[in-house]
Amino acid sequence: MHLRLPPFSKTLLSAAALALMAMAPARAETPDVQKWGLVVKEARGQTVYFHAWGGEPRINAFIDWAGETLKQRHDITVEHVKVGDAANVVSRIVAEKAAGKETDGAVDLVWINGENFISLKKAGLLMAPGWATKLPNWPLVDVANKPAVVTDFTEPTEGLESPWGMAKLVFMHDTATLAEPPTTLAALAAHVAENPGRFTYPQPPNFHGSTFLKQVLATTIAEPGKLTRPVDPQTFEADTAPLFAYLDALHPNLWRQGRAFPQNQPAMRQLLADGEVDIAFTFNPSGASAAIASGELPDTVRTFVLEGGTIGNAHFVAIPFNASAKAGALVLANFLISPQAQARKQDPQIWGDPTVLAVARLESDDRARFEALDLGIATLSPEDLGPVIDEPHASWMTELERAWTKRYAAQ
Repeated sequence: MHLRLPPFSKTLLSAAALALMAMAPARAETPDVQKWGLVVKEARGQTVYFHAWGGEPRINAFIDWAGETLKQRHDITVEHVKVGDAANVVSRIVAEKAAGKETDGAVDLVWINGENFISLKKAGLLMAPGWATKLPNWPLVDVANKPAVVTDFTEPTEGLESPWGMAKLVFMHDTATLAEPPTTLAALAAHVAENPGRFTYPQPPNFHGSTFLKQVLATTIAEPGKLTRPVDPQTFEADTAPLFAYLDALHPNLWRQGRAFPQNQPAMRQLLADGEVDIAFTFNPSGASAAIASGELPDTVRTFVLEGGTIGNAHFVAIPFNASAKAGALVLANFLISPQAQARKQDPQIWGDPTVLAVARLESDDRARFEALDLGIATLSPEDLGPVIDEPHASWMTELERAWTKRYAAQ
């Protein structure tokens, strides 16, 4: 998405709100996932309000397809509530809890990132633990080789959310205008200095923009091990000094001199398509191929990664404690990790989002779905994608966004 993700920004729950939720973590009755036939029977006729990012037409179309499929198979209606910022969804769940609304909540399933997950988990605002690992399709998930499917921004998921896609930061360049892209942060800074206005990144707290900050931080921090732990307020300024020194030097040479930033990843990708910038980036390794397939980028665009690795994660869906259609949400979450849905999602002609499944363990017909995929001319092989840099603890994203805003937003 990771998202994770998908491109969601943070949510901040006040200490008072967290304390209130922690004292009252009661959850409404949860369907018994191990009695799947009863879950499916209960789900018939339900409407599932799936709150998910709505900023990418290809993703919206995939969700529409999933809804149509569930309607045909199980008489479940999926309403995609298009979200710009997952923090607003979390605020709604918090408000319902504070108002004593233990059932009939407005959110049945939500696509969230690590920060929001940790906030909801600590506040007791998610459906009881363990449901995700009891889904019928869970045994197909590649836990052994993709540990990010059970850990979200260093936080164990404990079956409170279900993974439905993998993510890794990759960069895109148009070979027609930039034959050899910079593959280190130092080379990127040199390229930008020599070619002012030809690079930018989305403005934090946009998820892609914040991920760029984390990528620079992970490469420049003196003690990378600190990123696996919560931020230490006493050393945060020193820990991030190399990051902000890098950005201070970079910003005057950014697109529009760093006085304005694209709103999100699609807007940055459009700048690449329009020839305004030389480089864009995405959290989808097949993102460039998908954009070429849809006519959003020219077929001369290719993908590259930075030496030493790039940030990677998984993205998840979760069910709030007071969801109105828990059974329907479970059926949808299970379908999203089915071989049919995962193979369709990985197709760059559809979305291009990598699977969470262990493809080698699938039945031959399901394995064939993946083997038949053409991942596109701009998709790197697994070997060429390079190592993954794990997501820092969620508190780093929160503090980076706060520090970035204080330093640059008023300029």
